[in-house]
Amino acid sequence: MSNFLLDLRAIGGGLSTAIISSVVLYKSKGEVEISIVTDKPFTFQEEQRVNLIAKKYVPEPLSFKVEIKKLTPDADMIKQKISSILCERYKAVYAVMQDEDIQVAKTENGFEITLYFMRSVGNGQEIIEGVLQSLKKCFCSNFYGTAKLSNRSAKELKIEQEEENIEYEIPLRTFNIENFRFLEGTETPVSAIYLADLNFVSEKVVICGAIDFIEERTFKRKDGKEKSYFSLILNDSTASVRLTYFTRLKSIDKIRELKQGDFVVCTGKTELFNGQVRFTANFIDYGNLPLNFVPEKRKSKPVPKYYTTVKPQPFVDFTQTDIFTKNEVPECLKGLDFVVFDLETTGLTSSPSGGNMDKIIEIGAYKIHDGVILESFTTFINPQKKLSEEVTNLTGISDEMVANAPTYEKVMPDFVKFCEGCILVGHNIAGFDFKFVDHYSQILGYNIERKLIDTIPLSQQLLYLANYKLNTVADHFGITFNHHRAIDDALVTAKIFIELIKIKKSLPKLV
Repeated sequence: MSNFLLDLRAIGGGLSTAIISSVVLYKSKGEVEISIVTDKPFTFQEEQRVNLIAKKYVPEPLSFKVEIKKLTPDADMIKQKISSILCERYKAVYAVMQDEDIQVAKTENGFEITLYFMRSVGNGQEIIEGVLQSLKKCFCSNFYGTAKLSNRSAKELKIEQEEENIEYEIPLRTFNIENFRFLEGTETPVSAIYLADLNFVSEKVVICGAIDFIEERTFKRKDGKEKSYFSLILNDSTASVRLTYFTRLKSIDKIRELKQGDFVVCTGKTELFNGQVRFTANFIDYGNLPLNFVPEKRKSKPVPKYYTTVKPQPFVDFTQTDIFTKNEVPECLKGLDFVVFDLETTGLTSSPSGGNMDKIIEIGAYKIHDGVILESFTTFINPQKKLSEEVTNLTGISDEMVANAPTYEKVMPDFVKFCEGCILVGHNIAGFDFKFVDHYSQILGYNIERKLIDTIPLSQQLLYLANYKLNTVADHFGITFNHHRAIDDALVTAKIFIELIKIKKSLPKLV
C-alpha cells in the first residue's frame, strides 16, 4: 500500500498530496474498490494514470474500480470527524466529553486541534496522537494537536449521570364485554384487555375477539395416550393473537362447534416462551366487542431523555461536503429532519398475528437535517435465537456477531429517541421495516408516530427502470454499496431519497 501511495503522489499535479482513504474487496463480485482523496484539482489524464498504477497492484483475476474525490475540509467537518473517531475508538472518553471539549482552528499550515479531557482519562496526549493519525488517513492536510485538562469536575459528571430516564408504566386499555354467555366458565368477566396490549406475563388475563382460525390438534402425554387441544387465532381489530386451549371432556363437544367468525371470551394466563408472550386459555365463553367498537389511541411512554445503549455518531460524507461539486439542497428538505433506516431480521414474518413475529438483528439509520446526512445510528441486536443458514448467507451476519449485542429491550428506547420529531424514510418501509420497529417499540410502551416516506413508490413515480429493487435504483444514480447489510442499505437509501427529491422538487404524501 505504501508503494502504491508513493507511485500515486509521483504523478504530481492534483495528486501530489493525495491519500488512499479506503480499499475494499468485494469477494462476491471479485472487485477491489479504491477510494482516493485529494485537496487539489486533478485532470482526466492524471485520473487515467491512477488506473494504470492500480492495474499494477491489483492481482488478477480481480477487477478494480478507482474513485477520486476532491475534498477541501473546513473546521466543522474536521470536528465532526473527530467526534466520530472518539466515539468509535475511545467510547469511555467520548461518553464524558461535551461539544466544547473539541476545538478546531484552521491555520495557514493546516488545522490546530485542542481536546479537553477530564483528569480521570489519563494520558490524553496518546489519544490526541491516535486522532491525528486517523485524520491524516481521511484528509489531505496537516494536523497538530494539544491535550488539555477540562475545568469540569468528576462531581459535576456524577450529577449529570444521576438523572435517569423516566420509568412510565403504560395503563392497559380495556373494553366492556357485551352479550356474555357461559360456554364452560364459572365467572362473569366485565372487561377484556386490548390484544395489542397483550405483552406482559400474568396468571389471569381476559381477552375477547373474533375467531380468525381454529383447529383441533393432538399431542402425546407422558403415559403415551393422545389428548386433544385447540389452536386458535383471535382478533379484536387492534391485533391478532394465537392461543392454545387444552380441552376438558365435559366441554370438548361445545368447543368443536366453534367456527371462524364466532366471538368468544377467553380467560387464561400469559407466559414467556422463546422470547415472546404466549397465551393459554383456561376457559372459553361467548362474548362480543362493544357495538361500533373504535379502539382508543394507546398512550406512549415519554421519549427517553438520553441515550443509554446505542449513541448516534456524527457522520461526514465526502460527496455531500465537496464545495467544488454542485450539490444544491432542495428547499422542501430545509427545516425538516428525516431518519432513513433499514433492518436485517431473522426472517420475513412482519406480523405477530400467528405468534411468530421475526426478530430484528441489525438496525442501520441515518439522520438528514436540512438535506444533509449528519448522524448515523447502527447496532446489532441479539435475537436470542440461532440464526438460520439462509439469513447468514444473505446478510453475512453470524451468531457470533450478535451474541454479545444488546437485546431489543435496550436498543429500541434509543432508536425511539433518535427518531423523535423526524419523518421516517425507507425502501419498502411501509410494507416491512416500520412494522418491526412499531411492534417492538410498542411492546416496550413507545409509540413511534407513523410519518413515512417509502422510496419504492417514489422511485416508481419518477424513474423508468426494469425493477425498483434497492440495488437497481442505486445503480441508476451511480451509487455503489454492500447490499444486505442494514447500515449500508440505509446510507444508500438516504442518498437515493435526496436524489429523488431533487428530481421531484417537493415531498411526496406520507404513507
